Amino acid sequence: MPARAASGHAAGWALRSAGTADIEVIAELRATVMRADLERLGRYDEHRVRQRLRDSFSPQHTSIIVIDRELVGCVTVRPAEDRQWLEHFYLAPHRQGQGLGSAVLRTVLEGTDAQGMTVGLNVLQGSAARRLYERHGFVIEAEDPVDVFMVRPPAARASSPSKA
Repeated sequence: MPARAASGHAAGWALRSAGTADIEVIAELRATVMRADLERLGRYDEHRVRQRLRDSFSPQHTSIIVIDRELVGCVTVRPAEDRQWLEHFYLAPHRQGQGLGSAVLRTVLEGTDAQGMTVGLNVLQGSAARRLYERHGFVIEAEDPVDVFMVRPPAARASSPSKA
């Protein structure tokens, strides 16, 4: 995923490739970001929340979101047989609600749209992140008591206006 700066009030961010040295910082970020939702669902476990990230961390598919050289988030886009999976999309709490999530998600989706790829993800039941995904065209594919599985087909490319 190429580095890209955003415009508007989420300006000044960039993406860089993840490395194995990022794993513990991302594991802590995941624990912080997901704690309230996992506690609400009765699923928070201090060790498991970090270990699940460690077990599935894929540096080759993960980008680190940085602002002024500070790691403020991450996002993974992992290829699967019929779609790309959006995983481990976390923003530091002090960076949420400022348009950064939308800016990063737009950039990710521009890339998957250019490839003609469907994107899938799962979000915890009751998570505020679901509204972000719905605003960007994701719809529910399936759900269970803990997870909501969502999907977004590639956006149609804008065609050039016809001249009559």
